[in-house]
Amino acid sequence: MADLSKMCMHTITTKPWKLTQAVEHYAESGVRGVSVWQDSAQELGPLKSGDLIRENNLEVVSYVRGGFFPHSSKAKRDKAIHDNKKMIDEAAELGAPMLVLVCGAEPNLDLEESRKQIQGGIEDIVHYAAENKVQLTIEPLHPMYADTRSAINTLRQANVMAEAIASEWVGVAVDVYHLWWDPDLEKEIYRCQEHGNFSAFHICDWNVPTTDLLLDRGLMGEGCIKLDQIKKWVIKSGFEGFHEVEIFSEKFWKQDQKKFMDKIVKSYSDYWRS
Repeated sequence: MADLSKMCMHTITTKPWKLTQAVEHYAESGVRGVSVWQDSAQELGPLKSGDLIRENNLEVVSYVRGGFFPHSSKAKRDKAIHDNKKMIDEAAELGAPMLVLVCGAEPNLDLEESRKQIQGGIEDIVHYAAENKVQLTIEPLHPMYADTRSAINTLRQANVMAEAIASEWVGVAVDVYHLWWDPDLEKEIYRCQEHGNFSAFHICDWNVPTTDLLLDRGLMGEGCIKLDQIKKWVIKSGFEGFHEVEIFSEKFWKQDQKKFMDKIVKSYSDYWRS
């Protein structure tokens, strides 16, 4: 039988399912963890959503997603702080140990200014996060998203920022979809763990050719990412957390989700054995 003890599902991966359906099928499939996207927690609310997950012997791994700090307008920057505090409140209600940050970028600002505003925004809320026992987890995104989604585009940039803030309540998420291309990835994975900042690990694959830069992620083993190599680096670093399946795919969302879930479990099992 496949070892799924480190397998976590992001609820957006099976987007057509309501949380009640997702939790039922995840538990049946042998999944052990759930990373909850905000929209999927809205029907029951964060408190009841967390209870439902734990009642099915699953672990709440993270809450997704905060961030989007940079803006040319102070009013919008202030609103981002307010919105992130609300997300922290929801994460605490859910019982999630971390809030994943898609940090944001402002096309009207240069990237360095966006990065300064990201660090400033995190520093503004880190004490609030600590009070609620929710870690803020910086997720670097592929450079193709540097226009509006994130000015943090390499693991090195995320590491530098986390080390500068120097709080146990700030960590880093390593997502293979965004970082597989980086020639410094191995070194920066070890650095991330050595500084105690390696908080989350997300997996999927990069389809060739890809038909959409956001909504065409592949199952593990379908594309060109050397997942077996990255997994070995992650394990060698000492990271012991979940391996979180996060797949955005219009193609898969149109399919029968139970059959899709079976494909996910098989691809994860093959990935784990590699």
